[in-house]
Order: sequence, then C-alpha cells, then structure tokens
Amino acid sequence: MSILPPNQRLLVIVPAFNEEASLARVIAELRAALPGVRVVVINDGSHDATPQVAHDAGAQVINLPYNLGIGAAMQTGFILADEEGFDFAVQVDGDGQHDAREIGRLLQPLIAGTADVVVGSRYLEGPGYVSSTMRRTGIRILAACITVLTGQRCTDATSGFRAANRRAIKLCAMYYPPDYPEPESLVVFRKLGIRAREVPVSMRARTGGKSSITVARSGYYMLKVLLAIGVMMLRRAPRLREV
Repeated sequence: MSILPPNQRLLVIVPAFNEEASLARVIAELRAALPGVRVVVINDGSHDATPQVAHDAGAQVINLPYNLGIGAAMQTGFILADEEGFDFAVQVDGDGQHDAREIGRLLQPLIAGTADVVVGSRYLEGPGYVSSTMRRTGIRILAACITVLTGQRCTDATSGFRAANRRAIKLCAMYYPPDYPEPESLVVFRKLGIRAREVPVSMRARTGGKSSITVARSGYYMLKVLLAIGVMMLRRAPRLREV
C-alpha cells in the first residue's frame, strides 16, 4: 500500500448487521484500492448470510454473540487493532456508501501528524449525498450542537467513514460510546485531547440492505442523540490510563 509510510500497518474495520447484499462488493473495492490490506468484518449478530459472504470475500470475520450495536462492533475492531499493534484503523460501513479510493484522503492528516482522528464529511465542500429532508435536518442540528460543544467546526456528525491513529486506537479500545458512537465520540475526543478533523469525501446511496434508521425514525434518533450528548457533557470524561 503506497499510501502508507514504510513499516506502517492499516486495519480496515467493517461493522456489519444484515449486509449480505452489499458486503462482497465493499470488500472487493477495499482490496482493489488497497492491495494487501487487512480487512476485518465485525458481524453484529446478523440474521442473514453476512458472515459467510465476508469470509468468502477474503475478510477476517469476528462474530458478536448477538446484536450489540455499532459502538460495540467498532470497539471490538479497535481492540483487535490495539492488541496487534496497527498504526492506523479505518472504519468503512458495510452498506457500500463509502468509496474505498478515498481512504488515502482520510489517512493523510494522520500520517502528517496533524490529527488523531479524521472524519470523512459529505458536506464539507457542498451539499453532498442527498438523503431525506428529515435526516439532513437532523445531521445539521447535531453538527451545530457538536460545533458549539467542542469549539471545533463539525459538518457531518453521523459520518461513519473515519480513520484513527495509534493514540486514538488505544483510547477507542478502552472506551467507545455504545449507543450513538459517531456524534458522541466527537465530544469524548474533545474532552480527552484527541485531535479530530474533517476532510471532504463523497458518499453514495447504499448498494443493498436497509438502514436501521428509517425516515420515520430520524427525528426520534436525533432527539435521543442530543439527550445522550447532553448527559455526556454533565458527566466527567472517562478515566483512562495514559494513551
């Protein structure tokens, strides 16, 4: 992988719940964009053929005992990355929305040492992928709240297209928000001195399966996230060993 410095290792973490329709293509795109990259699929209690599809596509598969949520799935991946000494970890969703060819864009600030976590934003340089009006409104509200709370500009609080360096990997292996990890983690990072920044990326419509957050549930999801973030702000930052 020419995008990495010599002797640096990258783990791609793909959390997946019932993504049999899109997962083979996601893994194939990762291998085409990053030859030789190690891909681990965290099967979050899927009821379909997700683990078999991932295995047949050449990915490592870790099966969670039941559906624990994306936070637990990602923390499992970070624990693996930490235990095996990976220098970088990238989250790629299993629904096909993320373009593997843009992973290099996420890694550049990490390699340069200007960030610990990089979030791919579909809104940083324009309107981005067009989803439902309710969902776009919710994302804007969340982004505005996180901008105020962290003092750092946020445009895409729910993006799951992310990269982390070794320092952030260690933190996320020890503690990662279980319920709404994408927006909540940005607040945690700020509290613990983890430098997060956004870079522009493009996103696509999911290539298969169904999102767990429907149009009808978007407003409910937003309210729950805002409540969770509010509670988090009232709590002390997690007490973790030096990272």
